[in-house]
Amino acid sequence: MIERPFWVQKIEETWKRVPIAWLAGVRRVGKTTLAKFFPDAEYVNCDLARYRERLSDPEFFFEQCPAQCVVFDEIHKLENPSELLKIAAGEFPGKRILATGSSTLAATSKFRDSLTGRKRVIRLSPVLASELAAFGVPSLEKRLLFGGLPPRLLASDSDPGFYSEWLDSYFARDVQELFQVGKRTEFLKLTELLLRNSGCLAEIVSLARQTTLTRPTVMNYLDILEITQVIHRLRPFHDGGKREILAQPKIYGFDTGFICYARGWSDLRPEDRGGLLENLVLDILNAARPNSSPRYWRDKQQREIDFILPFERGRVCTIECKWKADNFDPAHLEVFREYYPKGENLLVTAGPGKPMKRRLAGHEITVVPVQHLIETLAGIR
Repeated sequence: MIERPFWVQKIEETWKRVPIAWLAGVRRVGKTTLAKFFPDAEYVNCDLARYRERLSDPEFFFEQCPAQCVVFDEIHKLENPSELLKIAAGEFPGKRILATGSSTLAATSKFRDSLTGRKRVIRLSPVLASELAAFGVPSLEKRLLFGGLPPRLLASDSDPGFYSEWLDSYFARDVQELFQVGKRTEFLKLTELLLRNSGCLAEIVSLARQTTLTRPTVMNYLDILEITQVIHRLRPFHDGGKREILAQPKIYGFDTGFICYARGWSDLRPEDRGGLLENLVLDILNAARPNSSPRYWRDKQQREIDFILPFERGRVCTIECKWKADNFDPAHLEVFREYYPKGENLLVTAGPGKPMKRRLAGHEITVVPVQHLIETLAGIR
C-alpha cells in the first residue's frame, strides 16, 4: 500500500477535535485505499447489502464493535447515514469515525442532520506533487498529463477511454442520482468546456451560448460542479477603488489529466506546462490550507497575480507559478505591492532543489519547487 502521511496526519488531527472525519473527494481519487490505511479500524463497506443489514440497528452495531475506530466507506449508500453518525457521536463518545463518499455532506438530502460541531470535512485532492516519489512517478510532466487520480497516474500508457468512462459514471452516480439533472448532453458539454478553459474567467453568457443552456441553468450547473468538486471557483481579491476586477470568478478544473483530455493533448509542449502547474498549485493550496480561500488578483490593465492568500492585519501572500524561475517578470508584483505592501511573495516552479530567497525589483521572493510548497506554506503564519 502506498503511504500518504500528509492525509493520514490530517485525519488524525481532525479526530483530536471532533469524533467524525468526513473524507470527501471525486470518484476514484483514492478515498477507499486511504481509509483502509488504519489497520486497527473496523472497515464497513456501505455499498454491500450485508453491511447495510448490520447497520439497521446502529446502537447494537456500536455495542458489538470492539474497535475504537470505524470506517464507513460510501456511507451515502445508507438509507439514513446522518442518524448513524449522530448516534456514534452522541452515544459512543470513545469512537472515532471516518466516513467516505464521493459527495459532501451537503450534497444529498439523506443527511438530515448537519452534525455541527461533531464532524469536519477533509477533501482528498488528486495526488500532490510531494507524493509523486511515493507513487513511483518519475516526472512532474507525467503527473500533469495523466492527472492525479491514482489509477491513471500509475498506468504506463495513455488511455482516453478512462476519462470518458469517468465522466459518464460521474454524471450517472453523482449528478443524476443526487441532483436529478435531466440534460445529460448539455451538462457534460458544459463540464468539458470548463475543463478545456481551466484557469479562465467565468463568462456566463458565453457558456450559455456554447451549451444552449439558459443563464440560470448554467449557474445551477456550476453550483453542482463545485459541490461535487469537479471545478474550483476562485474569487477575485480586491480592496475596491484600484481598478481591480471585483466580482468575476476564475474557474479551474479539478484534475490536470482531465484538462489535457478535454484539450485533446496526448503530449505536452513547453508552453503547455505553466498553466497546468497552476492547477497543481491550487490543489496544494486547497489541501494545505483548506480554510484559507485562495483568490486571484487582476486589474483592468490585465495585470495579474495567480493566487493570493489573505492573512490578518492586511497581510497577503502572493503566489506566482512559472515552470522556470527565469521566466518570472516582477512587473505585476510591483503594481500589486504598491496597493498591498505587507506579506510574503512565493514563486512556485517545477525546478529541483530547495526553496531559496531572491531579491527582484526591490521585493524579497522565495523561489519554491512545487514539491516543497506544503512545508513552505506551513512556515507562513
